[in-house]
Amino acid sequence: MSSVETRNVTRDSLFLFAELEFDGQPGTSRVKVRNLSAGGMMAEGGPTTGRGERLTIKLRNIGDVKGSVAWVQGNRFGIAFDEEIDPRIARAPVSQGEHETPRYARAALTGSLHGDGAVRAI
Repeated sequence: MSSVETRNVTRDSLFLFAELEFDGQPGTSRVKVRNLSAGGMMAEGGPTTGRGERLTIKLRNIGDVKGSVAWVQGNRFGIAFDEEIDPRIARAPVSQGEHETPRYARAALTGSLHGDGAVRAI
């Protein structure tokens, strides 16, 4: 696909963080995901990189995705994925699974529990 053709690909503008690891380099870097499509993404931040560098990016709800740097402009760069992903999965809320609802998401009680389990106004 030419660069003109890729500009017509549907992409989602969003604001997520992801972990990035360059092939042959130790450690990971945290980057901001600025937009995401099935075939690639734009990242911001992280280490200085060059076009063609191979990497693995860990996307929320998806896991490790391999790709290469397609372009670099300032502190932003494009990543072309080796295999297409479903960007809707990365946008979905992180599943709590079978776990209890977090305290901050539970309804507040207006009184306090008394010894018999009844709610008593204070």
